[in-house]
Amino acid sequence: MGEKQNQPFQLSFNPCLKVDFQGSRVTPDGGLLLVRELDERMGLSALIAQNIMDDRRGKNTQLPLPDLLRQSIYSRLAGYEDVNDAERLSQDPTFRLIGSEKIWVRGAALPSRLHWFETEVLSQDENLEGLSRINRELIAKAEAVDSPQRVVLDMDSTEIPVYGEQEHSAYNGHFESTCYHPLLLFNGEGDCLEAKLRPGNVHSAEDWEEVLLPEIARQQELGREVVFRADAAFAKPEIYEALEERGVKYAIRIPANDSLERDIAELLTRPVGRPSDTPIVWYKGFLYQAASWKTARRVVAKVEFHVGELFPRLGFVVTNLETPSRAVVRFYNKRGTAEQWIKEGKQAVKMTRLSCHRFRSNQVRLALSLLAYNLGNLWWRLGLPRGIEKWSLTSLQQRLVKTAGRLVKHARYYWLLLAEGHLTRRRFGAMLGRIALLPVLTG
Repeated sequence: MGEKQNQPFQLSFNPCLKVDFQGSRVTPDGGLLLVRELDERMGLSALIAQNIMDDRRGKNTQLPLPDLLRQSIYSRLAGYEDVNDAERLSQDPTFRLIGSEKIWVRGAALPSRLHWFETEVLSQDENLEGLSRINRELIAKAEAVDSPQRVVLDMDSTEIPVYGEQEHSAYNGHFESTCYHPLLLFNGEGDCLEAKLRPGNVHSAEDWEEVLLPEIARQQELGREVVFRADAAFAKPEIYEALEERGVKYAIRIPANDSLERDIAELLTRPVGRPSDTPIVWYKGFLYQAASWKTARRVVAKVEFHVGELFPRLGFVVTNLETPSRAVVRFYNKRGTAEQWIKEGKQAVKMTRLSCHRFRSNQVRLALSLLAYNLGNLWWRLGLPRGIEKWSLTSLQQRLVKTAGRLVKHARYYWLLLAEGHLTRRRFGAMLGRIALLPVLTG
């Protein structure tokens, strides 16, 4: 009877076709092995050992903490947004092979174990802080490879809707939803340096100093020039003063008002004659001092006239940059890439999946999504060959991570036989070669 159940299925429409189920021998996520090779090169194992601990478990443990943390991170990078997916992933060949030898045969963690790890172990104060240190030190290793002398920092906030009675969730009138309202800080390469989860009803700039000032100090200690960009939500005198005291250049949008418009009155009159099909754009820089400012500062205005629009579009940026007005506006406009990075975090690694009741547990989930996002971004920065170097993280996930494969075990080796699609043998070899050229960053 048992042998009959294991026989392949015969289909009547094609007598030559047989169907069988191989269970744990197949995987849809074979591309994750490239990311695992990168994280080994970047010294992630040592960072986990230094920053994550659980003294209550003792030494008799079936699943080491690095295996559990990698399973949490890599499942998000592959697009699995909940621990319920661990039921299947525990026997997936890729998720078994990215861990230690202990789980190659036994399998990865089941949902109950992974849930306990995320909500009980990682929610401890020292481990939550450890996740933040792992994230920042991982990026620091990439910065050591690039050695930038000028660092651009982009700060922004975003909405993460909630659908229950989660702690500290609140209605936000700007987003018109009940949500959390995290604050995020990016560098110019798209790495998310810090993400602070906040209640839904706080101001966009709340806790800016806690996130921004330590990063400025870190970069300046390394002798790097720091430049800061942000939208009008961060147009606050205390931010300008803090940046100026530290010698940081900045470009921050400020809301329009009557006083600002009076300073550019000569630019607000539509040019005479038949309007051009292309927008007419004018720039002007001038000194301006708001009532709440202790000193006058440079403001750059951009005025755009578009066909079919009665009034011009206005934009104002306060800055201490010394470049021409047009260059200031172009530099500020690149801040829009931070919004794209946030969108990537929401779409690719499910940053918005904060479904726990406890605020602390949702902080952990955000930190894990942040690590998944940054691992994917480091893969994009350091590992992609020509031809696909401009793919988004979502494209990497859908085209490279989602590569099917079959696991074959021999006496001494495991073979993972990958299907050739977007991830071809040539591309796999090119990425592996680029990763191999990186210095071994274990410190």
